[in-house]
Amino acid sequence: MINRSQNSELRTQLIPNLRFGMLGKGLLSFIVVILISGTTLLAQTPNFDQLKERFDSGAVFSAEFDHTYTDSYTEEVVRSSGNIWIDKVRYKLESEGQTVVVDGENSRVYDPNRNRVIIDTYYPEDDDFAPSRMLSGIDSTYSVSEEEINGRIKVTLTSNDDFAVFVEVEILLDAQLRPLEIKALDISDNEIVTTFTNGNFQQPVSGLFELSYPDDAEIVDMRY
Repeated sequence: MINRSQNSELRTQLIPNLRFGMLGKGLLSFIVVILISGTTLLAQTPNFDQLKERFDSGAVFSAEFDHTYTDSYTEEVVRSSGNIWIDKVRYKLESEGQTVVVDGENSRVYDPNRNRVIIDTYYPEDDDFAPSRMLSGIDSTYSVSEEEINGRIKVTLTSNDDFAVFVEVEILLDAQLRPLEIKALDISDNEIVTTFTNGNFQQPVSGLFELSYPDDAEIVDMRY
């Protein structure tokens, strides 16, 4: 039986990856912005609208990523890199030897060093880069603009709302509307920068968002 203290320790070891304490923060802010439901906002940005339609149609974006999070107060910089797969609801990350899969209801993390799988109820409000968290933060209170720069598309969202999660978000897309970079400034002036390489949209593949692990892995289910 895992007691409350052990439960807290396990969360510190693995679950913070879902908050990107170790892997960074804000990595998925670009996809969350893409999933904004406000048609009035999207109508002003035709390229952005097409990008959203790709996700609406079930496409999966996959890429290698390099990510930095700079704390404005301590000036600490957290860096991470790895691979990411994202669809409209789910995402999968492979970074620093760990694999994280979130399906919107549950989070699953496999740590091969401990040969341990942790399953937990997914709480979007505890996930700093969660799609649903961002959806509640980036909405009609944001103004949006779109411009072409040297064959690339830059989408900029800004907000003067004191309760907005992000003050400004910039998304850079290539000519094929594939995300190249996302820069975000949150309400505490922390800066989030993520670049994507070898990014492509693909049709969903069966089992892509399943978590693979050895039969002898320790399973820790924290949902109960």
